[in-house]
Amino acid sequence: MILILNLGFLSRPLMAQGMEIDDSFTLEIGLPNSFVNKPFKDFMQGLVSVSPYYQYTLEKGFAFGAGAHYSYFAVNEFNVPSAIYGGMHCLGGFVKLGYEKFWRERFGTDIGVKFGYMHSMIKTDALFEDGIRLNVLQSIYIEPNIGLVLASDDSNSYRLTIAYPFYGFGFRPWDIGVDGNAGYETEEFDRTSSFLIVGFGYTHYFNGKSSAQN
Repeated sequence: MILILNLGFLSRPLMAQGMEIDDSFTLEIGLPNSFVNKPFKDFMQGLVSVSPYYQYTLEKGFAFGAGAHYSYFAVNEFNVPSAIYGGMHCLGGFVKLGYEKFWRERFGTDIGVKFGYMHSMIKTDALFEDGIRLNVLQSIYIEPNIGLVLASDDSNSYRLTIAYPFYGFGFRPWDIGVDGNAGYETEEFDRTSSFLIVGFGYTHYFNGKSSAQN
């Protein structure tokens, strides 16, 4: 009898754990680090990545949303064969599909994939000297991501974000104004530009409430 009572007591807080959410606004800021495409990894240095988006989460945890994505990569003038100054602005829009759930009263996860279109604009002094104001690259955008979420109250939370976006374009040294192959094998140029982004985010829940309130 004592064991049954103890089990009943332990099960009560478990049923009350987890915050209920539906629509929300999230702002993510991170630092992108290049992978896969070696010329891009060597020549471009990620400085910032920003993604604001709206998301709606269903009762079972499935979520969908839409938002914008911006990142900036500066030319690493110390790695290019000759000094080049400038950078690349990447601006895109996306839709997101995922699964968001609070496993404890204040801790949750947000796992998803963003799909969209990316408009990237490269501007350097070397390109300008060649008469090119902007070198524009357009491509698809895919980003698997996960957020480890800690809620401060029923309306606000903060998260650690880890993402790995694929921008869908290759990168060649002459995209920033470098002459020739710069010593790279040509097969490197067609490798998809991808990045690891580690950062932080803030979320506001418009109708968040703890299950203990029900």
